[in-house]
Amino acid sequence: MNTPLRIPVIAAGTGPVRIATRVCADPATAARYVAEVVRDAITRAGRAGQRCVLGLPTGRTPLAVYRLLVAWHRAGELSFRHVVAFNLDEYQGLPRSSGQSYWAFMHRELFDQVDIDPAQVHLPRGDLGEEEVAHHAADYERAIAAAGGIDLMLLGIGANGHIGFNEPGSQQCSRTRLVRLARGTRLAAAKDFAGLANVPQAGVTMGVATILAARRIVLLACGAHKAAAVAAAVEGAGEATCPASLLQGHGDAEVVCDRDASADLSMVRKPWLVGSVAWDAALVRSAVIDVGETTGRALLTLRPGDYQACGLSELLDQHGPADRLNLDTFRDLVGRITGWPGGKPPGLRRPGDIPRPDDIIHPKTVLVFSPHPDDDVIGMGGTIARLGEHGHLVHIAYQTSGHHGVHDDDLSPHLAFVAGACRLAGAPAPAFGATPPAALKALVRRCEATAGAAVVGVAPARCRFLDSPLYETLAVGEADIALHAALLRELRPHQVYAAGDLADPNGTHRRCLLALQAALQRCAGEPWFAGCSCWLYRGGWDHYRADEFARAVPLSPGDVLVKRQAILRHRTQKDRIMFPGDDVREFWQRAEDRTSGAAQGLNRLGLPEYAALELFAAWNPLEWP
Repeated sequence: MNTPLRIPVIAAGTGPVRIATRVCADPATAARYVAEVVRDAITRAGRAGQRCVLGLPTGRTPLAVYRLLVAWHRAGELSFRHVVAFNLDEYQGLPRSSGQSYWAFMHRELFDQVDIDPAQVHLPRGDLGEEEVAHHAADYERAIAAAGGIDLMLLGIGANGHIGFNEPGSQQCSRTRLVRLARGTRLAAAKDFAGLANVPQAGVTMGVATILAARRIVLLACGAHKAAAVAAAVEGAGEATCPASLLQGHGDAEVVCDRDASADLSMVRKPWLVGSVAWDAALVRSAVIDVGETTGRALLTLRPGDYQACGLSELLDQHGPADRLNLDTFRDLVGRITGWPGGKPPGLRRPGDIPRPDDIIHPKTVLVFSPHPDDDVIGMGGTIARLGEHGHLVHIAYQTSGHHGVHDDDLSPHLAFVAGACRLAGAPAPAFGATPPAALKALVRRCEATAGAAVVGVAPARCRFLDSPLYETLAVGEADIALHAALLRELRPHQVYAAGDLADPNGTHRRCLLALQAALQRCAGEPWFAGCSCWLYRGGWDHYRADEFARAVPLSPGDVLVKRQAILRHRTQKDRIMFPGDDVREFWQRAEDRTSGAAQGLNRLGLPEYAALELFAAWNPLEWP
């Protein structure tokens, strides 16, 4: 058995932290830590001749935990003979035979693969009429009590802070019951049900009081799309608007998260509120920007009292005075704004221009990686156009086919057009019956991608479609890495742009970035790599804060309109919300709100005013994450 993980814990009561919290390097480490907690609880109970009563969640988050438990069982290291299991919730209206039911999920992923006594497996029933649920819920509570209560409760957390199916507004005194599911919860499940219309509107769930009665609670959260919910749970007011925050009143609860899910916690964003810190240039910049944003004052007007009010007396003592901090940060931010993302040619440079490494080579070969066939124009359409205007050779690599984003009723008009065009030309209409719908949908997205790229100046010949297998396998394999490495070696780019939008709830962006990272690492010893700079963009799901970006490219009102037109070429992605989350804006609206918001945010800090800014983070693929 591997050496147990030792993940430092930030105790409740440390600064703004109200629940003990562990931040792990990545999702795998977080899952292993939680799996070890479960294994140790089961093992201790078995050695004492006692039962171990577990409360268990479903969904994507605990999958890695269950797979580790199954692996340890198969290796002869863990037995479930003394385990009693109670699941948190179930969809209302689904028979247990349904593949989408939580009954099927738990048996598929855990119960059928270990030696647990089937009589000790308990899940709420979703196949009862609504009039029967209240009696069933009371029986479920009595079964938990008869088992002696839950020893260890595992939880996930929804993007709106729900635990189980306890949506915002669930009261602390609530018990097992029938609940109506929030739209965001149903959207998060839409992919599993082939569309929002097929997702049940209700569920049966343990109540908050049932959860809080467990002797120990461990909440696991992974992914940037959970960051806001984790921050509300750990540092929020502890109220029904974020049900997970009600865990603050429990005597033995902890949150375990990966770095992405911890991004909004003070221990990550404002570590000076948690304890003494080692100040480096990046942390100093973050602190000064935070003072400006918190006080609503321009950087050059910040006073010592503003720093002290924000808990930054230590920063003044070690790196002050305030005036110097203000000016250094102002100059640093101004120096990150450039209208020449590929560098300024020597003949155009003027006295006083800030020298940049990108100025050395002109023109450049630029390679933009886009996880889906629209992320390129959503995240950096204005910059792509600018690079082309300045004479750089821009290529776009679409990493996946994106066919899951095309609904059947989106495909029908395209097929009708082909049939109609054939009739007009007097040609026989093609028979598509033998063609997989996924291939046709992928073709639709290719056509949209080339049309959108053309709007920002990239010719179809420079659009590459990798169709990386990770879109279907949901894991990065050798074939994915080889595809990316082959393109890199062919083009030998001077600049690489990739989507750093890791809040994508489906995980496609993260897998694409991991595949690209592995490919770049494979190429690291080749001569061209030394002259290649790498940048991350965001757009559809997330944005860079003022303390995170390394480069900002200004967009004029005209640039914004060109970018909008490029995004609107992706017609199948318009007029419906097909993705998890509560954000009902279309992608062009998200993109414009974020680029204009970035410009307004920097303007409030006293920087020059722009219509919009596309922000980029510097990326070192040899060190990330």
